[in-house]
Amino acid sequence: MGHYAQAKVYNDGSHYIAIPHTERFTKRKPKPPEEVITVSQEDSVDDSVADVVTEPSISSCEDTIIEFEEVILEDGFLPFDEEEKCKKERKITKKELFNELYDKYIDLNRTARKQKIIKEMRPYFKEDSECEFFVNTQFERKIRNMICRRVRMVRKANLAGFNYFCTFTYDNNLHTEDSFRKKLKTCLRNFCHRKNWKYMGVWERAPKTNRLHFHGLFYIPEGTIPGCLLTVKDYNTREHKMQISTQSTYFNEVFGRSDFDRIDNREKLLGLAVAYLIKYIEKTGEKIVYSKGLYQYFISDILDDDIVTTIGQEDKKLLLFDDFICLDEGVVMGTVSPEVIEQMKKCN
Repeated sequence: MGHYAQAKVYNDGSHYIAIPHTERFTKRKPKPPEEVITVSQEDSVDDSVADVVTEPSISSCEDTIIEFEEVILEDGFLPFDEEEKCKKERKITKKELFNELYDKYIDLNRTARKQKIIKEMRPYFKEDSECEFFVNTQFERKIRNMICRRVRMVRKANLAGFNYFCTFTYDNNLHTEDSFRKKLKTCLRNFCHRKNWKYMGVWERAPKTNRLHFHGLFYIPEGTIPGCLLTVKDYNTREHKMQISTQSTYFNEVFGRSDFDRIDNREKLLGLAVAYLIKYIEKTGEKIVYSKGLYQYFISDILDDDIVTTIGQEDKKLLLFDDFICLDEGVVMGTVSPEVIEQMKKCN
């Protein structure tokens, strides 16, 4: 009976899909060094990121000191204007400048944002077409990265067995924004280490109040939630109606407020929760926070009889039956299930 050894298997939400193991015979070529440009941090009303100077008169602080050595005052200081200019100039790559401008204009639509970035980066290119090509290429890079983040997030979520969607908000009497962020990260890290919790989530700000809170998908083993879970009826200020929520006494006492929504209908509720997080990171560019122990794939030998068909580009992937046999280096571990997957080797 033929088989594919050491294939990477993931779940797309409906089916298990295997990627056969392949060898890489060529080494990755190192990326060429990026061009460094000089940017001036001009004073502005909104204190936003650096504006570009068309013709920077000096390239660095050291060059400035050498160039203006003859005008240094008796007390050893540069004239005020040159000293301030030296402090404000900095060296970055074009890619780094693009990333700053991309975040600066994140509230604009795609077309308006691109026009703004092209306008501010134009002084560093010889031709308009060269600048537009660079910006278009960087936008394509951002789109590819977002797609990769989305795929990685969905695969990890489908393999992790999340059973709660949680929200944590801080009370001004207990925390500042910085202390809330720091202590919640420490608390969740400890629970992951001591109680085998797993999670992925995002830091979010409320649209009206701008208050920071944390949304996350959690795998919480039974009996490991500290304190008690209480059913609370209160008023939802966003939807302007009464609501019933499940809250933890421990997290309420330590942080301010918590909401624990049980994911019972896995396919429906997990899909909605993942879609919510994806929508948020695509809108704001916020990074997903992952706990240790979340993987995209588990490793298994795949028998020919467990393959439905080949799929994907050039038919390189294998669509598997829902009851395929998991094998670890030829040893039968059992029919695929959360318990069997837990025993398999994992990778990202």
